[in-house]
Amino acid sequence: MKVERILEEYRDGKIERRAAIGRLAAFFAAAYAGAPAVLADSEPTFVAQGLNHLALRVTDVARSRDFYIKHFGFEILDDNAPRSCFLGTGDNFVALFGGRTAGMDHFCVTIEDYDAAAALKRLEDAGLECHRVENRVYFKDPDGLEGQVAGRYS
Repeated sequence: MKVERILEEYRDGKIERRAAIGRLAAFFAAAYAGAPAVLADSEPTFVAQGLNHLALRVTDVARSRDFYIKHFGFEILDDNAPRSCFLGTGDNFVALFGGRTAGMDHFCVTIEDYDAAAALKRLEDAGLECHRVENRVYFKDPDGLEGQVAGRYS
């Protein structure tokens, strides 16, 4: 956690003045002692609001689309078979992408106040391997699985 983030959280009302002062003091004490300038606290980088979507690689988009509609009542949001298809499930969706092998492409977590540039910076500051594609921000988990952060239906 860096000074900018501490000040941002205080300004946004996410932490109280006492917590901000304590974190700033710890930050500067660590820096003065030559320790890495990162606070070791238990606060998450983001607070997930829910699972936004799951993206699957499938060998036959139309077949998979029909399967999920028939057995689970998904609604078609956007159908570009044989390349891709997006199926709605209320506040979430499943993305189907055509490929040679089946498996998970990525998962996406909904976060509050999504801003791609700010999200990328926070993930990088937290030490995660991440990248941005247009307005989408992706990261790798410890096993190398790809995740994404987004606002609602990003």
